[in-house]
Amino acid sequence: MSMDAPVSLPDAEEILPYRLLAPERPFAPVVFTSAHSGRVYSTDLMSGVRLCPSSLRRSEDCFVDELFDSAPLNGAPLLAANFPRAFCDANREAWELDPGMFSDRLPDWVNTTSSRVVAGLGTIAKVVASGEPIYAVKLPFAEAERRIYTYWRPFHDILSRLIGDIKARFGYCLVIDCHSMPSGGQGKRANSRPVDFVLGDLHGSACASRVTRMAEALLTGKGYLVRRNDPYAGGFITRHYGRPAEDVHVLQIEIARALYMDEARFERLPGFSAVQRRIADLVAAITLQVHDLIG
Repeated sequence: MSMDAPVSLPDAEEILPYRLLAPERPFAPVVFTSAHSGRVYSTDLMSGVRLCPSSLRRSEDCFVDELFDSAPLNGAPLLAANFPRAFCDANREAWELDPGMFSDRLPDWVNTTSSRVVAGLGTIAKVVASGEPIYAVKLPFAEAERRIYTYWRPFHDILSRLIGDIKARFGYCLVIDCHSMPSGGQGKRANSRPVDFVLGDLHGSACASRVTRMAEALLTGKGYLVRRNDPYAGGFITRHYGRPAEDVHVLQIEIARALYMDEARFERLPGFSAVQRRIADLVAAITLQVHDLIG
């Protein structure tokens, strides 16, 4: 099997919800997360699915965990989901569900009206990024519960613990939430080339502006076109954990897939390593300067 192919396992029990790459010596009050790079498509998760794994992979943040894998060398942990975003989205609330997807009535406390649910991209997605429906049949609500308790909750339990431990040690914590965006997904302004990076800080409410400015300046200095909060201001991780008044800051980083991968073949481009080195420079700058930026 190609190392770029999605991994398929026989049983859900064999899937660990996440990978945690921890530094030997944690000296930076930073956590890097990759909630959408999981690519373990188990037999049970494929039950009732009408699409092939290649179609499902359009929703992945392919190789983003690899782009940021220098985090542990810079004293910061990297937390990456193993489960695919198409089956359970860790960057959503736990219970954003479309009632039309399920064979039984959803509890009244489930969020059925968010903009993400309306778009078909709730915690359990109805469609892939291209808009194609994922399922040929309706799911029981018990399946949503199983996925959320088996995958979503462990991911957020460990993220919450990491943030709490770092804040207890340093007094503050910065989360860098790492994502990718498909070609055309980031928008293009008149007479300009597509954007390379979008930095999302909920328009300044989730992260100290000094952090966003530093990341923007470094990436711009490397020749990239960078935009803030348009069209990605931040998802659930940014909204939920980004509380500067409580000394927890979150910056979401979206990188254009066209920079580093063949989006049709799900393969790294020859220039992947060069992009990875530039990301490593960003990781090093963030971990070195974080004390001055939010300390």
